[in-house]
Amino acid sequence: MLSPLVFISHGSPDVALQDGATVQCWQQLGQELPRPRAILLLSAHWETAQPMISTAAQPQTIHDFGGFPRTLYEMQYPAAGMPELAQRVGECLAAGGFTLGEHQQRGLDHGAWIPLRNMYPQADIPVVQLSIQPHAGTEWHWRLGQALRPLREEGILIMASGAVTHNFGWLSRTQTPLPQAQVFSDWLGEKLAARDLPALLDYRRQAPHGVDSHPTEEHLLPLFVALGASGEDESLTRLTPEYCYGGLAMDAYVWDS
Repeated sequence: MLSPLVFISHGSPDVALQDGATVQCWQQLGQELPRPRAILLLSAHWETAQPMISTAAQPQTIHDFGGFPRTLYEMQYPAAGMPELAQRVGECLAAGGFTLGEHQQRGLDHGAWIPLRNMYPQADIPVVQLSIQPHAGTEWHWRLGQALRPLREEGILIMASGAVTHNFGWLSRTQTPLPQAQVFSDWLGEKLAARDLPALLDYRRQAPHGVDSHPTEEHLLPLFVALGASGEDESLTRLTPEYCYGGLAMDAYVWDS
């Protein structure tokens, strides 16, 4: 039996200070998903030239942001690491033709710990983080996901954390969805539901507002890892809690067999 597979939009760090629709969505996911043996998390906020895996036995909580309330910098997420999972990831990636490096000190960035803190507040599930390669493109990350798929047969929750839309120029003080963000997020949802891989991999040319939604690609690339790790016969659920600051679509996706 395959473990479910999740992509979440982690949004701005201050979402952790709110009890809004996004936080409630994450809490519900944590309650409804089967409890995993461990979590392999890919965040848009760990970018490296080649895949890197965290091997720390006790990853630190990284506060990789500035200008937010002090409360955010006091938050901790003391989940353990799992070096044996890191080794298993290396085996899977090697079988898929990838080379994996190790990082012994890498902690959990806010793309990891902020959603996890709401999904699994007890921090009692081991977490291992895998980097993305921002210049490698969509197909690379899709193939990376394919290589990781066997982990789902071993009780591992693969969780990809990024953003459905990520353009700072679209942000405002309103929660009213920006039309361009809404059009792109709906296009993405339709293509994922149809499993239209050619369109998805070429989203920058085929999607309405594709480039404007992601002036740089790092926040959407984790989605392609999730897509690669998913199966054609799996059900897909799209969760649409809200738009933060007008331009951040906080959509989440869950694949389940």
